[in-house]
Amino acid sequence: MWNAMRTHLHRLARRLRTDRGMTTSEYAMGTIAACAFAAVLYKIVTSETVSGALESVIGKALNAQF
Repeated sequence: MWNAMRTHLHRLARRLRTDRGMTTSEYAMGTIAACAFAAVLYKIVTSETVSGALESVIGKALNAQF
């Protein structure tokens, strides 16, 4: 009886000690990476080439014949 209970408690303690999820430093690195990606994407979307292409697509859509 005691051995079974001890084994069960050891398994429970081992399960509780596992490191799951992100720690604070991993959240910080993920946030920095997301911000860097957003900055690069912003630069691409606001560039003259992409801006001109978007304006062209929107202009063609608005002037479409039905």
